[in-house]
Amino acid sequence: MSRGRTVRSLPWLASVVAILALASLVPGPLGVPGARGTNAGYGSLSGSIAGPVNVGLSGNASYVVNATGGPAVAANGTEVGVYSYNASVAGTNTSTVLFSPSGGSMPNGTVTLSLKAGNVSQQLTLYVLVTSELNSTNATTNLSYTVNVVVPYRFVATVVAGAGGTVSPFDLTVLLDGAPVGQISVGTLASGTHYPVVFNYVDPNLSPGWHTFTVSLAEEHGLVTFAGGADSISQSFYVAGPAPNYELWYVAGFGLFVGVVFLYFTQVAATRRGRTKK
Repeated sequence: MSRGRTVRSLPWLASVVAILALASLVPGPLGVPGARGTNAGYGSLSGSIAGPVNVGLSGNASYVVNATGGPAVAANGTEVGVYSYNASVAGTNTSTVLFSPSGGSMPNGTVTLSLKAGNVSQQLTLYVLVTSELNSTNATTNLSYTVNVVVPYRFVATVVAGAGGTVSPFDLTVLLDGAPVGQISVGTLASGTHYPVVFNYVDPNLSPGWHTFTVSLAEEHGLVTFAGGADSISQSFYVAGPAPNYELWYVAGFGLFVGVVFLYFTQVAATRRGRTKK
């Protein structure tokens, strides 16, 4: 009897095997190997923001946003979907601050955003919401980055073109205490033109004391000078040191006061003991 039941079940098993085999060849949800437009095995979405931590008043800076993972990337690392972002900025006063573009796509999971720091010294927080998407599946992550808007050290001068004709564009190298820290680009100058130049420098780690910017026009061979006729100009500025730590003085003063009081009462007690013995 048991052998008969086993024989009768074979056609049913054969049908199931046949259906599963056909399903594996059909594109779509039932046929996993042939499925299209899905990425069920995607990794977690992560990202980063990179750029200057300190920006001068009314200064400009660029920030690179990178993203990886999420539904937009297959298990083998191939990008099969799309990345997008939304950017915003927060601070005490953002009326003159611009963080742009405010949104868009991220080809290959990267985008460069621009910050106009505004004219208020403050701490800004840059926010970027990144989305990794494939068809109707998506994942998001919130990125943030803190930026300090500070008063920069400034070099300001006026370049004057000579009477010999038009001067082609050139760059000025700015030295700080003898070391190059940046350049100033000067456009085409017509004969006799006065051209103001400004260089902003931000470095919160400058040591206390005097520092000097120096810019030279010697390489322009007399075609231009600074206002007043000099071909080199230096400007110094002072960096204040940290505020004195009065706490140590308070502790030392209190200790001295306690010592004086102790000696006083010790002397008074000794005097009284001497009188008692008499």
